[in-house]
Amino acid sequence: MSSEQIREKFLEFFKRHGHTIVPSSSLIPDDPSVLLTTAGVQQFKRYYTGELDPIEDFGARRTASVQKCFRTSDIESVGDETHLTFFEMLGNFSFGDYFKPEAVAWGYEFLSKDLGVAPERISVSIFAGDAEVPRDDESYRIWAKEVGLAKEKIKEAGRADNFWGPTGSEGPCGPTSEIYIDGIEIWNLVFNQYYCGADKNLRKLDKPGVDTGMGLERLTAVLNGTTDVFQTDLLKPLLEKFGSRVIADHLRGAIFLIADGVRPSNKEAGYILRRLLRRVIALKKDIDFKAAVELVKDEKEILEVLEGERQQFLKTLERGLKKLKDYSIITTKDAFDLYQSYGLPFEVIKEMAGAAAKDLQQEDFEAEFKKHQEISRAGLEKKFGGHGLLLDTGELRAGNEEELKKVTRLHTATHLLQQALRDVLGPAVEQRGSDITAERTRFDFSFSRKLTPEEIKKVEAIVNQKIQEDLPVAFEEMPLEEAKKTGALFFFKQKYPARVKVYYIGGAPSIGPDRTVRTAYSAEFCGGPHVRRTSEIGRFKILKEESISAGVRRLRATIY
Repeated sequence: MSSEQIREKFLEFFKRHGHTIVPSSSLIPDDPSVLLTTAGVQQFKRYYTGELDPIEDFGARRTASVQKCFRTSDIESVGDETHLTFFEMLGNFSFGDYFKPEAVAWGYEFLSKDLGVAPERISVSIFAGDAEVPRDDESYRIWAKEVGLAKEKIKEAGRADNFWGPTGSEGPCGPTSEIYIDGIEIWNLVFNQYYCGADKNLRKLDKPGVDTGMGLERLTAVLNGTTDVFQTDLLKPLLEKFGSRVIADHLRGAIFLIADGVRPSNKEAGYILRRLLRRVIALKKDIDFKAAVELVKDEKEILEVLEGERQQFLKTLERGLKKLKDYSIITTKDAFDLYQSYGLPFEVIKEMAGAAAKDLQQEDFEAEFKKHQEISRAGLEKKFGGHGLLLDTGELRAGNEEELKKVTRLHTATHLLQQALRDVLGPAVEQRGSDITAERTRFDFSFSRKLTPEEIKKVEAIVNQKIQEDLPVAFEEMPLEEAKKTGALFFFKQKYPARVKVYYIGGAPSIGPDRTVRTAYSAEFCGGPHVRRTSEIGRFKILKEESISAGVRRLRATIY
């Protein structure tokens, strides 16, 4: 069975059972607690907490998706039969709707009937219970009595294996039931019936939910009689082209990261992308990137990024590899210095230095990396007094003075973008979220369909026209209820303080005697920061338009 057939069968099955099919969200998540999207549940977290309403956004309290995922914890393990950085996760979700009986029954039905897995190949596990949370008797009963699994097919395990909880933070959590085919774990059913508070105490949720995840690559392999994910139609063509599991995985992951707007850099997601690409280039300097991106959407742009990173890295790679020969033993500090001076990622040093790097550990290198970042951050704070230059509002993030200036320009451009979208598409456009870094702005908005190339060009042209007009940017502070009467735009799902600032672009005064916005081009509730005049922004360019959920689109844009 092909991976495409499995995807289609999964979505068709859950659509029959009343689930709204939601497109995959970006690999760059809205959730600031994680660097990349690691699971299907990530785009739905706020529906479990009650912050967002699934009926309003999806028309149902149950959804299903095939989500693009990326896990950095597996970079070092890539090369065997099972580990990948990028993978796809099949998942079905219930937000206070169905619970264990339906989740278990549907899981078993899909595997045994729709995919044709023989019942004797299927086994499961449940939570055994501990001092804080009782044994999951309900799941045991459902598997044994309603599904009819033999007792020896149901194993019990502790919290480490069969209880999911938020890592280092508060949030929904609960026992899990894992499903195995031939002893290989392929599907995890999470039953969110508790809420873990900041004090780590658990309380029962009034409306428990379901969150499941099943790796497409592993499932495809098992259904085709192998344990090797590189022998599936998802990865075998790349393995045959390049002859290396590491190259096949890293190139695939890199292409998906680039397609979602990530660019190589020395921080955050850009650092992950750079690690992947530099490891690939070090292993095969003359690699034919074109062979990896043929027939991929945005092929030209992706190829430019790949080739650009190769040219930049090759300039220092040879010198770095020669320098490696000077070491009989490479310490963690030596490895970090090599990374700083020659751009050699940890993986390249470990692979190319042989016995001299036998004691090097990834965790030690990462700790050295973080220590360096903290020293740099402390230096910036000391140099600039720690006032406003290290910005992280949740929407805006900047690490130094230069980045702050870029973020500020992008922030004002985002205000222009929202109004330009409304000019072209109408008042149906409403903000659903935004995220701004020094590299780009990301703006989510309500709209029922894909934008045409002509519409995107119109929006971009309007923003650049307003930039060229050198419009003034200013604000007026007023009580919240009074501000709402002005007609200024605001993010309806955000909680605002008793007094707010209304930022307006163009026209003066922005607020007339009747308290309505009169002559401004754009007017929004906002806390800043902004440029003083639009001409400071620079040239505006829309990079990508995509769907992130039912009725919600996403634009990525930058300035130069």
